[in-house]
Amino acid sequence: MEKEIYIKKSNGEIELFLFEKLKQSLQSTGASKAVISTIINKIKTDIYDGISSDEIYKKAFVLLKKHNKISASRYSLKRAIFDLGPTGYPFERLVGALLKEKGYKTKVGVIIKGKCVTHEIDVLAEKDENVYAIECKFHSDAKAASNVKIPLYINSRFLDIQEHWNTNSKNKTYLKQGWLVTNTRFTSEAINYGKCVGLTLLSWDYPENNGLKANIDTLALYPVTTLTTLTKREKHQLIEKNIVLVKELAKATEIMKSIGISDHKIKRVLTEVNELCQF
Repeated sequence: MEKEIYIKKSNGEIELFLFEKLKQSLQSTGASKAVISTIINKIKTDIYDGISSDEIYKKAFVLLKKHNKISASRYSLKRAIFDLGPTGYPFERLVGALLKEKGYKTKVGVIIKGKCVTHEIDVLAEKDENVYAIECKFHSDAKAASNVKIPLYINSRFLDIQEHWNTNSKNKTYLKQGWLVTNTRFTSEAINYGKCVGLTLLSWDYPENNGLKANIDTLALYPVTTLTTLTKREKHQLIEKNIVLVKELAKATEIMKSIGISDHKIKRVLTEVNELCQF
């Protein structure tokens, strides 16, 4: 029987480490059974009581990158979204792209009048003559969670906008619902409030099997910060030039050249882009 190992999570909590959870995380990247087995066996020899979950991630990422760079890119997704910061705009672009892939017409950063005050909405999405006002709560700290105060505030803004929108004869669409999207998690109280008032909530892993991670993986809408062939500086230079998604690099050769990436390296980047997005 294996000795029980307790690890320190990013939020400071201590929990029992389960190799099965690590195995599932590695499986979700598309890594082979042989590679997964090699990584788990190596980590079993290095792990110790009190090790941080971040240290385990780093060890697994380095090992995975040696065997399969594309799997490593997928494995880094959660960290890669944090790396989109410090502003929330790239995250808003990512959320807008996800909705566009699902058949919505989207606009990012829209000023809309409410009954009482004017609001800036992060993403406005339209489908089948229904409009959705989406607010994006980007956290740069993995320990951060969106508590009930945030959906309370977002819902009050939505109701103000909705009343003005749906009573304005100039609007040919119906403002149906408010959404709140975060890259970390919601507290249970926030989730219960969202359900009660009909506010759609989307976080890293909520709703179950349909959270942010699941949607990004399914649609292959990875942020540029997942790429292993680019340096951190190059990634942020691309974001400054409004290149947020990996798939956008397929048509951004000139932009890559403009920030000093060599032709040889561009070929390597595009190979990773094609494999990650499966063009």
